[in-house]
Amino acid sequence: MTKKPRRSPKGRRMDPKYVKRRQRGAAVLVAAIILIFGALVWIALSAIGAIGGNDYEGEGNGVVQLVQVQEGSSVSELGAELEERGIVKTDAAYQSAAFSNPNAGSIQPGFYRLQEEMSAASAVAALLDPDNRVEMLDVQGGATLMDVTVVAGDTRKGIFTMISEVSCAETPGDCVTVDQLHDVAAKTAPQELGVPEWAVPAVLERGTDPRRIEGLIRPGQYVIDPGMDAKDILTDLITRSADYYNSTGIEQRAEATGLTPYELLTAASLVEREAPAGDFDKVARVILNRLEEPMRLEFDSTVNYGLSEQEVATTDADRARVTPWNTYAKDGLPDTPIAAPSDEAIEAMENPAEGNWLFFVTVDQQGTTVFNDDFDAHQRSVEEAMGSGVLDSNR
Repeated sequence: MTKKPRRSPKGRRMDPKYVKRRQRGAAVLVAAIILIFGALVWIALSAIGAIGGNDYEGEGNGVVQLVQVQEGSSVSELGAELEERGIVKTDAAYQSAAFSNPNAGSIQPGFYRLQEEMSAASAVAALLDPDNRVEMLDVQGGATLMDVTVVAGDTRKGIFTMISEVSCAETPGDCVTVDQLHDVAAKTAPQELGVPEWAVPAVLERGTDPRRIEGLIRPGQYVIDPGMDAKDILTDLITRSADYYNSTGIEQRAEATGLTPYELLTAASLVEREAPAGDFDKVARVILNRLEEPMRLEFDSTVNYGLSEQEVATTDADRARVTPWNTYAKDGLPDTPIAAPSDEAIEAMENPAEGNWLFFVTVDQQGTTVFNDDFDAHQRSVEEAMGSGVLDSNR
Protein backbone atom coordinates (compact mmCIF):
# COMPACT_ATOMS: atom_id res chain seq x y z
CA MET A 1 0.00 0.00 0.00
CA THR A 2 1.36 3.38 -0.94
CA LYS A 3 2.03 5.73 2.05
CA LYS A 4 0.43 9.08 1.91
CA PRO A 5 2.87 11.99 2.02
CA ARG A 6 3.14 13.63 5.48
CA ARG A 7 1.60 17.04 5.86
CA SER A 8 3.00 20.02 7.66
CA PRO A 9 1.18 21.43 10.70
CA LYS A 10 -0.49 23.87 8.35
CA GLY A 11 -1.75 21.02 6.16
CA ARG A 12 0.80 21.31 3.36
CA ARG A 13 2.44 18.17 2.04
CA MET A 14 6.11 17.72 3.25
CA ASP A 15 8.89 16.50 0.99
CA PRO A 16 10.08 13.05 2.22
CA LYS A 17 13.72 14.16 1.90
CA TYR A 18 12.99 17.11 4.23
CA VAL A 19 11.42 14.79 6.75
CA LYS A 20 14.53 12.58 6.80
CA ARG A 21 16.83 15.58 7.31
CA ARG A 22 14.78 16.70 10.33
CA GLN A 23 14.94 13.25 11.82
CA ARG A 24 18.72 13.13 11.41
CA GLY A 25 19.03 16.62 12.98
CA ALA A 26 16.99 15.56 15.99
CA ALA A 27 19.15 12.48 16.43
CA VAL A 28 22.34 14.56 16.32
CA LEU A 29 20.92 16.98 18.91
CA VAL A 30 19.99 14.15 21.26
CA ALA A 31 23.44 12.63 20.86
CA ALA A 32 25.08 15.97 21.58
CA ILE A 33 23.03 16.43 24.75
CA ILE A 34 23.99 12.96 25.91
CA LEU A 35 27.68 13.68 25.28
CA ILE A 36 27.54 17.01 27.12
CA PHE A 37 25.76 15.47 30.08
CA GLY A 38 28.24 12.63 30.16
CA ALA A 39 31.14 15.08 30.07
CA LEU A 40 29.68 17.03 33.00
CA VAL A 41 29.22 13.87 35.00
CA TRP A 42 32.80 12.84 34.21
CA ILE A 43 34.15 16.23 35.27
CA ALA A 44 32.20 16.10 38.55
CA LEU A 45 33.31 12.56 39.33
CA SER A 46 36.88 13.42 38.38
CA ALA A 47 36.85 16.45 40.69
CA ILE A 48 35.86 14.36 43.69
CA GLY A 49 38.40 11.70 42.78
CA ALA A 50 36.02 8.97 41.64
CA ILE A 51 37.66 8.85 38.20
CA GLY A 52 41.28 9.32 37.21
CA GLY A 53 42.86 9.05 40.69
CA ASN A 54 42.68 12.80 41.41
CA ASP A 55 42.45 12.32 45.17
CA TYR A 56 44.43 10.52 47.87
CA GLU A 57 42.73 8.09 50.23
CA GLY A 58 42.79 8.27 53.99
CA GLU A 59 44.05 10.86 56.49
CA GLY A 60 47.68 11.14 55.42
CA ASN A 61 50.99 9.33 55.52
CA GLY A 62 52.15 10.56 58.94
CA VAL A 63 54.47 13.31 57.65
CA VAL A 64 53.23 16.51 59.32
CA GLN A 65 53.37 19.90 57.66
CA LEU A 66 52.30 23.26 59.09
CA VAL A 67 49.83 25.22 56.99
CA GLN A 68 49.08 28.88 57.70
CA VAL A 69 45.61 30.34 57.32
CA GLN A 70 46.05 34.07 56.91
CA GLU A 71 43.75 36.57 58.60
CA GLY A 72 40.67 37.03 56.41
CA SER A 73 41.43 34.12 54.06
CA SER A 74 39.12 31.19 53.30
CA VAL A 75 39.52 27.42 53.10
CA SER A 76 39.24 27.37 49.33
CA GLU A 77 42.20 29.75 48.88
CA LEU A 78 44.61 27.10 50.18
CA GLY A 79 44.00 24.51 47.45
CA ALA A 80 46.86 25.36 45.09
CA GLU A 81 49.39 25.51 47.96
CA LEU A 82 48.21 22.21 49.42
CA GLU A 83 48.53 20.52 46.03
CA GLU A 84 52.02 21.96 45.51
CA ARG A 85 53.16 20.72 48.93
CA GLY A 86 51.77 17.22 48.38
CA ILE A 87 49.17 17.50 51.12
CA VAL A 88 46.28 16.95 48.69
CA LYS A 89 46.59 15.36 45.27
CA THR A 90 44.71 18.02 43.28
CA ASP A 91 43.29 21.46 43.82
CA ALA A 92 40.16 20.32 41.95
CA ALA A 93 39.42 17.55 44.46
CA TYR A 94 40.15 19.96 47.34
CA GLN A 95 37.82 22.65 45.96
CA SER A 96 35.03 20.12 45.62
CA ALA A 97 35.57 18.91 49.21
CA ALA A 98 35.62 22.48 50.53
CA PHE A 99 32.44 23.31 48.64
CA SER A 100 30.76 20.19 50.04
CA ASN A 101 31.65 20.93 53.69
CA PRO A 102 28.99 23.18 55.28
CA ASN A 103 31.46 24.41 57.94
CA ALA A 104 34.13 25.54 55.50
CA GLY A 105 33.37 29.21 56.13
CA SER A 106 34.16 29.00 59.85
CA ILE A 107 37.92 28.49 59.63
CA GLN A 108 40.04 30.56 62.03
CA PRO A 109 43.42 32.15 61.23
CA GLY A 110 46.50 30.39 62.48
CA PHE A 111 48.89 27.53 61.78
CA TYR A 112 47.43 24.04 61.39
CA ARG A 113 49.02 20.59 61.45
CA LEU A 114 48.20 18.64 58.28
CA GLN A 115 49.78 15.51 56.83
CA GLU A 116 51.05 14.78 53.38
CA GLU A 117 48.86 12.69 51.04
CA MET A 118 45.54 13.40 52.74
CA SER A 119 42.24 12.93 50.98
CA ALA A 120 40.76 16.30 50.08
CA ALA A 121 37.86 15.78 52.52
CA SER A 122 40.30 14.89 55.32
CA ALA A 123 42.39 18.00 54.63
CA VAL A 124 39.34 20.26 54.85
CA ALA A 125 38.19 18.52 58.04
CA ALA A 126 41.67 18.91 59.57
CA LEU A 127 41.66 22.64 58.90
CA LEU A 128 38.33 22.94 60.69
CA ASP A 129 39.45 20.91 63.72
CA PRO A 130 40.69 23.22 66.53
CA ASP A 131 42.83 20.36 67.89
CA ASN A 132 45.04 20.72 64.82
CA ARG A 133 45.59 24.40 65.38
CA VAL A 134 49.00 25.43 66.69
CA GLU A 135 48.85 27.09 70.11
CA MET A 136 48.66 30.89 69.99
CA LEU A 137 50.57 33.35 72.14
CA ASP A 138 48.01 34.96 74.46
CA VAL A 139 49.25 38.23 75.97
CA GLN A 140 46.93 39.54 78.67
CA GLY A 141 46.73 43.10 79.89
CA GLY A 142 49.23 43.52 82.72
CA ALA A 143 51.60 40.82 81.42
CA THR A 144 55.32 41.49 81.87
CA LEU A 145 58.28 40.38 79.79
CA MET A 146 59.91 38.56 82.70
CA ASP A 147 58.42 35.93 84.97
CA VAL A 148 57.04 37.30 88.24
CA THR A 149 57.52 35.35 91.46
CA VAL A 150 55.18 36.22 94.32
CA VAL A 151 56.55 35.91 97.85
CA ALA A 152 55.28 32.60 99.29
CA GLY A 153 53.23 32.14 96.12
CA ASP A 154 53.32 31.03 92.52
CA THR A 155 55.33 32.31 89.57
CA ARG A 156 53.42 34.12 86.83
CA LYS A 157 54.84 33.40 83.40
CA GLY A 158 56.24 36.35 81.48
CA ILE A 159 55.89 37.02 77.77
CA PHE A 160 59.37 35.67 77.03
CA THR A 161 58.53 32.35 78.70
CA MET A 162 55.18 32.13 76.92
CA ILE A 163 56.84 32.74 73.54
CA SER A 164 59.38 29.99 74.24
CA GLU A 165 56.69 27.52 75.29
CA VAL A 166 54.62 28.14 72.16
CA SER A 167 57.72 27.73 70.00
CA CYS A 168 58.87 24.55 71.75
CA ALA A 169 55.42 22.97 71.57
CA GLU A 170 55.83 22.71 67.79
CA THR A 171 59.58 22.23 67.34
CA PRO A 172 60.87 20.67 70.60
CA GLY A 173 64.35 20.04 69.28
CA ASP A 174 64.92 23.43 67.71
CA CYS A 175 62.87 26.07 69.47
CA VAL A 176 63.37 29.60 70.74
CA THR A 177 64.68 29.88 74.30
CA VAL A 178 64.10 32.56 76.91
CA ASP A 179 67.82 33.37 76.92
CA GLN A 180 67.75 33.96 73.16
CA LEU A 181 64.82 36.34 73.56
CA HIS A 182 66.63 38.20 76.35
CA ASP A 183 69.71 38.55 74.17
CA VAL A 184 67.78 39.89 71.18
CA ALA A 185 65.76 42.33 73.28
CA ALA A 186 68.91 43.66 74.95
CA LYS A 187 71.28 43.94 72.00
CA THR A 188 69.29 44.44 68.79
CA ALA A 189 68.83 48.00 67.58
CA PRO A 190 65.28 49.15 68.44
CA GLN A 191 64.61 50.14 64.83
CA GLU A 192 65.45 46.60 63.70
CA LEU A 193 62.87 45.25 66.13
CA GLY A 194 60.14 47.52 64.78
CA VAL A 195 60.07 49.86 67.78
CA PRO A 196 58.03 52.96 66.78
CA GLU A 197 59.98 56.18 66.35
CA TRP A 198 58.29 57.80 69.34
CA ALA A 199 59.63 55.05 71.64
CA VAL A 200 63.17 54.66 70.28
CA PRO A 201 64.91 57.31 72.48
CA ALA A 202 63.44 55.85 75.69
CA VAL A 203 64.42 52.32 74.67
CA LEU A 204 67.99 53.39 73.88
CA GLU A 205 68.28 55.07 77.29
CA ARG A 206 67.84 51.70 78.97
CA GLY A 207 71.08 50.42 77.43
CA THR A 208 71.22 46.62 77.22
CA ASP A 209 68.45 45.83 79.71
CA PRO A 210 66.08 43.38 77.95
CA ARG A 211 63.20 45.07 79.79
CA ARG A 212 63.73 48.14 77.63
CA ILE A 213 61.01 46.83 75.26
CA GLU A 214 58.50 46.38 78.09
CA GLY A 215 55.02 47.57 77.12
CA LEU A 216 55.71 47.56 73.39
CA ILE A 217 53.99 44.20 72.80
CA ARG A 218 50.31 44.98 73.18
CA PRO A 219 47.84 42.50 74.69
CA GLY A 220 46.21 40.15 72.21
CA GLN A 221 46.45 36.73 70.62
CA TYR A 222 49.28 36.12 68.20
CA VAL A 223 50.17 33.33 65.82
CA ILE A 224 53.84 32.42 66.25
CA ASP A 225 55.43 30.94 63.15
CA PRO A 226 57.44 27.97 64.51
CA GLY A 227 60.03 28.59 61.81
CA MET A 228 60.94 32.04 63.15
CA ASP A 229 63.97 32.69 65.34
CA ALA A 230 63.99 34.93 68.42
CA LYS A 231 64.67 38.12 66.50
CA ASP A 232 61.99 37.40 63.91
CA ILE A 233 59.40 36.70 66.59
CA LEU A 234 60.09 39.85 68.62
CA THR A 235 60.23 41.96 65.47
CA ASP A 236 56.89 40.56 64.32
CA LEU A 237 55.19 41.19 67.68
CA ILE A 238 56.58 44.70 68.19
CA THR A 239 55.97 45.75 64.58
CA ARG A 240 52.36 44.58 64.67
CA SER A 241 51.82 46.39 67.97
CA ALA A 242 53.43 49.59 66.67
CA ASP A 243 51.35 49.46 63.50
CA TYR A 244 48.21 49.14 65.60
CA TYR A 245 49.09 52.04 67.89
CA ASN A 246 50.03 54.27 64.96
CA SER A 247 46.81 53.37 63.15
CA THR A 248 44.84 54.67 66.14
CA GLY A 249 46.58 58.07 66.02
CA ILE A 250 48.37 57.52 69.31
CA GLU A 251 50.57 60.60 68.92
CA GLN A 252 47.57 62.90 68.65
CA ARG A 253 45.72 61.01 71.38
CA ALA A 254 48.67 61.32 73.75
CA GLU A 255 49.05 65.03 73.03
CA ALA A 256 45.47 65.56 74.15
CA THR A 257 46.39 64.14 77.59
CA GLY A 258 49.55 66.25 77.91
CA LEU A 259 51.74 63.15 77.62
CA THR A 260 53.98 61.72 74.93
CA PRO A 261 52.87 58.44 73.32
CA TYR A 262 55.50 56.53 75.31
CA GLU A 263 54.42 58.24 78.54
CA LEU A 264 50.81 57.35 77.73
CA LEU A 265 51.74 53.66 77.52
CA THR A 266 53.77 53.96 80.72
CA ALA A 267 50.96 55.63 82.66
CA ALA A 268 48.45 53.11 81.30
CA SER A 269 50.68 50.27 82.49
CA LEU A 270 50.41 51.68 86.02
CA VAL A 271 46.62 51.70 85.69
CA GLU A 272 46.80 48.08 84.53
CA ARG A 273 48.87 46.95 87.52
CA GLU A 274 47.27 49.14 90.20
CA ALA A 275 43.56 49.39 89.43
CA PRO A 276 40.92 46.74 90.12
CA ALA A 277 38.30 46.16 87.44
CA GLY A 278 35.90 49.08 87.25
CA ASP A 279 38.30 51.61 88.73
CA PHE A 280 40.65 52.18 85.80
CA ASP A 281 39.39 55.71 85.18
CA LYS A 282 39.71 56.68 88.86
CA VAL A 283 43.30 55.47 89.14
CA ALA A 284 44.06 57.31 85.90
CA ARG A 285 42.74 60.49 87.53
CA VAL A 286 44.98 59.95 90.57
CA ILE A 287 48.01 59.61 88.29
CA LEU A 288 47.23 62.81 86.44
CA ASN A 289 46.41 64.71 89.65
CA ARG A 290 49.70 63.69 91.26
CA LEU A 291 51.73 64.55 88.17
CA GLU A 292 50.06 67.96 88.07
CA GLU A 293 50.65 68.76 91.76
CA PRO A 294 53.56 67.75 91.35
CA MET A 295 53.99 64.93 93.86
CA ARG A 296 55.57 61.52 93.62
CA LEU A 297 53.25 58.74 92.50
CA GLU A 298 54.43 56.30 95.20
CA PHE A 299 52.92 53.19 93.61
CA ASP A 300 53.89 49.83 95.08
CA SER A 301 53.65 48.24 91.62
CA THR A 302 56.64 50.34 90.54
CA VAL A 303 58.59 49.14 93.58
CA ASN A 304 57.75 45.53 92.80
CA TYR A 305 58.79 45.82 89.17
CA GLY A 306 62.44 46.05 90.15
CA LEU A 307 62.30 43.16 92.65
CA SER A 308 63.02 39.48 92.08
CA GLU A 309 60.10 38.59 94.37
CA GLN A 310 56.96 40.67 94.65
CA GLU A 311 54.01 41.15 96.97
CA VAL A 312 51.33 43.75 97.65
CA ALA A 313 52.91 44.86 100.93
CA THR A 314 56.28 46.30 99.96
CA THR A 315 58.83 46.96 102.73
CA ASP A 316 60.32 50.29 103.78
CA ALA A 317 63.69 49.07 102.51
CA ASP A 318 62.24 48.17 99.10
CA ARG A 319 60.50 51.52 98.80
CA ALA A 320 63.78 53.29 99.54
CA ARG A 321 65.66 51.50 96.75
CA VAL A 322 66.43 53.78 93.81
CA THR A 323 65.54 52.07 90.53
CA PRO A 324 64.43 53.35 87.11
CA TRP A 325 60.86 52.46 88.09
CA ASN A 326 60.42 53.04 91.84
CA THR A 327 58.09 56.04 92.08
CA TYR A 328 58.65 56.27 95.83
CA ALA A 329 62.29 57.18 95.10
CA LYS A 330 61.92 59.14 91.85
CA ASP A 331 59.75 61.90 90.49
CA GLY A 332 57.30 61.44 87.64
CA LEU A 333 56.58 58.25 85.74
CA PRO A 334 58.79 55.15 85.63
CA ASP A 335 61.44 55.12 82.91
CA THR A 336 59.54 52.38 81.03
CA PRO A 337 56.11 50.80 81.19
CA ILE A 338 55.94 48.14 83.89
CA ALA A 339 53.56 45.86 81.95
CA ALA A 340 51.62 45.52 78.72
CA PRO A 341 48.78 48.07 78.93
CA SER A 342 45.40 47.04 77.56
CA ASP A 343 43.33 49.30 75.32
CA GLU A 344 41.00 49.81 78.29
CA ALA A 345 43.86 51.14 80.45
CA ILE A 346 45.02 53.49 77.69
CA GLU A 347 41.48 54.75 77.17
CA ALA A 348 41.18 55.34 80.92
CA MET A 349 44.21 57.64 80.77
CA GLU A 350 42.53 59.51 77.91
CA ASN A 351 39.19 59.70 79.69
CA PRO A 352 39.88 59.81 83.43
CA ALA A 353 37.08 60.12 85.97
CA GLU A 354 36.33 63.52 87.43
CA GLY A 355 37.73 63.93 90.93
CA ASN A 356 40.37 65.53 93.16
CA TRP A 357 41.71 62.22 94.46
CA LEU A 358 45.37 61.89 95.33
CA PHE A 359 45.26 58.60 97.25
CA PHE A 360 43.66 55.18 96.95
CA VAL A 361 43.92 51.82 98.68
CA THR A 362 42.12 48.49 98.42
CA VAL A 363 40.52 47.85 101.81
CA ASP A 364 39.15 44.29 101.67
CA GLN A 365 39.59 40.91 100.05
CA GLN A 366 36.70 41.64 97.66
CA GLY A 367 38.73 44.37 95.99
CA THR A 368 36.85 47.40 97.31
CA THR A 369 39.04 50.44 96.65
CA VAL A 370 38.66 53.73 98.49
CA PHE A 371 39.77 57.02 96.88
CA ASN A 372 40.62 60.11 98.95
CA ASP A 373 41.89 63.63 98.40
CA ASP A 374 42.91 64.03 102.05
CA PHE A 375 45.95 62.31 103.56
CA ASP A 376 44.40 61.76 107.02
CA ALA A 377 41.34 60.13 105.43
CA HIS A 378 43.65 57.99 103.36
CA GLN A 379 45.52 56.84 106.46
CA ARG A 380 42.23 55.71 108.00
CA SER A 381 41.56 53.69 104.86
CA VAL A 382 45.04 52.16 105.08
CA GLU A 383 44.31 51.10 108.68
CA GLU A 384 41.08 49.48 107.44
CA ALA A 385 43.06 47.63 104.77
CA MET A 386 45.57 46.41 107.37
CA GLY A 387 42.75 45.25 109.61
CA SER A 388 41.25 43.17 106.80
CA GLY A 389 44.59 41.51 106.02
CA VAL A 390 44.96 42.98 102.53
CA LEU A 391 48.37 44.45 103.34
CA ASP A 392 49.71 41.50 105.34
CA SER A 393 53.25 40.50 104.39
CA ASN A 394 54.29 36.96 103.53
CA ARG A 395 57.97 37.65 104.19
